[in-house]
Amino acid sequence: MATATAAQSSHEDFAAMLEESFTSGNLQEGSVIKGTVVGIEKDVAVIDVGLKTEGRVPLKEFAGPGRQGELKIGDQVEVYLERVENALGEAVLSRDKARREESWGKLETAFKNNEKVNGVIFNQVKGGFTVDLDGAVAFLPRSQVDIRPIRDVGPLMNQTQPFQILKMDRRRGNIVVSRRTVLEETRAEQRQELVQNLEEGQVIDGVVKNITDYGAFVDLGGIDGLLHVTDIAWRRVNHPTEVLNIGQQVKVKIIKINHETHRISLGMKQLQDDPWQGIEAKYPLGSRYKGRVTNITDYGAFVELEPGIEGLIHVSEMSWTKKNVHPGKIVSTSQEVEVQVLEVDPVKRRISLGLKQTMRNPWEVFLEKYPSGSEVEGEVKNKTEFGLFLGLDGDVDGMVHLSDLDWKRPGEQVIDEYKKGDMVRAQVLDVDVEKERISLGIKQLGGDPFAAESAGELKKNAVVTCEVTEVKESGIDVKIVGTDLQAFIKRNDLARDRAEQRPERFAVGEKVDARVTQFDRKAQKVALSIKALEVAEEKEAIAQYGSSDSGATLGDILGTALKRAEKEKADD
Repeated sequence: MATATAAQSSHEDFAAMLEESFTSGNLQEGSVIKGTVVGIEKDVAVIDVGLKTEGRVPLKEFAGPGRQGELKIGDQVEVYLERVENALGEAVLSRDKARREESWGKLETAFKNNEKVNGVIFNQVKGGFTVDLDGAVAFLPRSQVDIRPIRDVGPLMNQTQPFQILKMDRRRGNIVVSRRTVLEETRAEQRQELVQNLEEGQVIDGVVKNITDYGAFVDLGGIDGLLHVTDIAWRRVNHPTEVLNIGQQVKVKIIKINHETHRISLGMKQLQDDPWQGIEAKYPLGSRYKGRVTNITDYGAFVELEPGIEGLIHVSEMSWTKKNVHPGKIVSTSQEVEVQVLEVDPVKRRISLGLKQTMRNPWEVFLEKYPSGSEVEGEVKNKTEFGLFLGLDGDVDGMVHLSDLDWKRPGEQVIDEYKKGDMVRAQVLDVDVEKERISLGIKQLGGDPFAAESAGELKKNAVVTCEVTEVKESGIDVKIVGTDLQAFIKRNDLARDRAEQRPERFAVGEKVDARVTQFDRKAQKVALSIKALEVAEEKEAIAQYGSSDSGATLGDILGTALKRAEKEKADD
């Protein structure tokens, strides 16, 4: 009985040891273990991992993107033990999970050390692609596939190639990789090596790779250089496509190399002679040439005198008369024009040209045709606070000042009678060619009332008879009888006595005598005063009829003078 009990105890100990061997060490569920292929049946491999029964693993798990899946009996393989025994009594094994576990460990090390990993792009998904990293599946965003966007990713599929891990999270099972980072790093290394073999001033052959508005990128054999549009030719090139085509072979000169950024500046025009050499002798000041308008701006127009040599006609040098007109309304692109050289600056590479200098000054032409005193006709172009502007022959303007509108009335009053578009006749008073001014007069066509024949022997201190034409609060307007002259007698000149200095005591049409206090034929000014006449008459009476010591009163003297004056007037 004891023997049986011992045997039973021994059997239980062995079972326990066997069970322990299944669940400990390498045979623990959830671990990667080694096994041997003992059979291949259709699409599965039978693998012995040292358990009571073998496990079966689909053959497709041994295959995959970039891997060969040929197995043979006796091969040693690593598998993932999911369960020691299933309902069928078989071990549950997985080659995929084993590879994934092994791969994650390696990937984490590579990520930590910033090392590249090999993988295979095997499928396209939304926003990018999936990459097999030897069992672990990573996501490759579309923006990280290449340095430049590529349309067809087909040639890159199922090819083992290096990737850089950008981000990974084992808990979530997420890995993000980049192929672009690897390419940029490789390219940077290649660029650095290529740049070190290049020198400024070197002439090299290249191929036009890309064209933009500002220039062309030229492939110099693995590295690109920029050929700026201004360095393509000495002449103006509005767009690189005027001269270059993609794929065209060109010979260029290396102008500058930036070893920090690896940027290379190229030039084509530097391989040709500089047309600006000796430019001053070629285009002396004052000489005239024909050229073609190449560009028009708000401030002028550029004219090509020869390939590579352009000059600017500033807007102020385009026309004698069109001062505030856009250059595009005077010349047009591609038009051939004659210009005159005004200034040459070889240092700044600038030539100033004049268009109007090739035509006669219209003010000179006008003066020849219409000297001072000539009569002209023009259209009222504008009215200002100081006069009228008339459009005249030769596309020039003349001005009639307010003071030259009328002899008798103030200009501020007369100008309201004119309106734009009116045709007006005037006399040329003065032409200033240098200041480009023409002075005109309208009143001069009606004769000068200050002329000797009109004003007679009128002079200062003369006594004249006037007819009142208008009574105002500040004085009276009068016309000097026997002349065409009009004058204004101010309030304080209406009488000697302050009480009598009232304009309302005069009536229109009334005749009054006054003394001329100012007569300037040149300035065309005449001033009258009744007060001055009374004062003068008083002095004369005192001189003739009495003195301060005669005993006669001032009233007696004036009375006698007035009686005598009346008698003389009656005798006449």
